[in-house]
Amino acid sequence: MSIKKQDQVLVSGSLDVRGESCPYPELYTLDAIKQLESGQILEVIADCPQSFINVPESAEKHGHKVLNTVKNGSTSYFYIQVK
Repeated sequence: MSIKKQDQVLVSGSLDVRGESCPYPELYTLDAIKQLESGQILEVIADCPQSFINVPESAEKHGHKVLNTVKNGSTSYFYIQVK
C-alpha cells in the first residue's frame, strides 16, 4: 500500500470500494485493516449509501478509531486508524 498525505493525515493505505454494494465495503475495509500495523491510517472511499453508517460503525466495533468522515456528493471518505 502506498503512503500519502491527506488533509494533514499520513495515510498508510487506500481502499477504493466505489461501485461495490453493501456489505462488501464494510467487509473489504476490515480485510484491508488486517494488512496494516497499529497506528497506521486507512483511507476508504465508498459510494454505497449505507456505507456512510456501516463502515465507521464496523471499524469502531472492532476497536479501530475513525479519525474523520468526509461526504462529497455521493462519495464518502473514511480515515480509520488501526488499533
